Amino acid sequence: MRPLSPPPARVLDVARAQAGLITTAQCEAAGMTRTRLARMARQGRWVRVAPSVYDTDPVPVEHRERPDLFDHRRRWSAWRAVLALGPNAMPVGQSALVFHGVRGLPVRITPEASLPGAARLQPDVAVVRQYDPATPTKLVAGRRVPTVLHALAQAVPTLDRRHAVAVLDDAVHQGLITRAQVEQAHDLARGRRGVERTHAWWQLVDGRAESPLETAVRLECIDADVPPDDLQRVLVDDRGTFLGRGDMVWRLPDGRWFWLEADGSEVHTAPAALYEDRRRQNALVADGGVVMQRVTGRDLYGPVGLGHQIAARLRNLGWVPGQPLPQQPSTLRARDPYRSTGV
Repeated sequence: MRPLSPPPARVLDVARAQAGLITTAQCEAAGMTRTRLARMARQGRWVRVAPSVYDTDPVPVEHRERPDLFDHRRRWSAWRAVLALGPNAMPVGQSALVFHGVRGLPVRITPEASLPGAARLQPDVAVVRQYDPATPTKLVAGRRVPTVLHALAQAVPTLDRRHAVAVLDDAVHQGLITRAQVEQAHDLARGRRGVERTHAWWQLVDGRAESPLETAVRLECIDADVPPDDLQRVLVDDRGTFLGRGDMVWRLPDGRWFWLEADGSEVHTAPAALYEDRRRQNALVADGGVVMQRVTGRDLYGPVGLGHQIAARLRNLGWVPGQPLPQQPSTLRARDPYRSTGV
């Protein structure tokens, strides 16, 4: 049997933009015959993951190794839902947030799509929603998608508290919506199934969190009655040199700062980032002006709640709420041990 030649470049380009997925119709439109597609599937090069939908990577999505694995799983799930339901399917809710690039969703999202007219059921692939056809949309990756505002109104009632606040925080942080528009999204969500339990969550949105992990840690602290005094607080030395920005900080009665950094692996695992983090930390704690603690996602799942651990440490340091905060940036007389050596 003659070796099977690679698929046309146009086919691979389409699949690459859709988390590696492609439909039979898209293959034909890009110049690939059904016969060749059948051979690709028969030889295990591609895998059928829904009626007329193929994955161009034969490795199951849960077993793939890539730096953006969790984001890829979410994109894969959202794309499979809309491709399986046909060209008129629109991602909604959690799937719509994936299309918009909003972070903070669960690793395993609920794949949701909406169809005009009668629903074409794909219970193993997607939850088919019925939404007002007049819902405002925008074009994202070639698909009509509800605006971020409406996607949040659809998705938040389907999420737990941590993920709901995380996606709202991230949408504000990315500038996809304003802080004032959070309340608009809340109003749009009123009356939806599950929204009753979320009413207090919308008030927890801040928008300064630079990662979903920071949102999760902040919620842990709020639940332990030690809400941060400030977020993203900038510290400089007495010469105005930038020393760092604290994810979450508490002002201690003696003038020091308790500084909590939430380290997401995607940011802090590269050697250059590790070196810079170490340099900054040494500069900040050199003269005792900062008490620092660093946490990762693993700390959220320890036997003792992370918020209670932080609360205990703050009590030992004498923290009390309501300490007056200096204006940003705050000056810290810190010695940088590397400055004199030129390192």
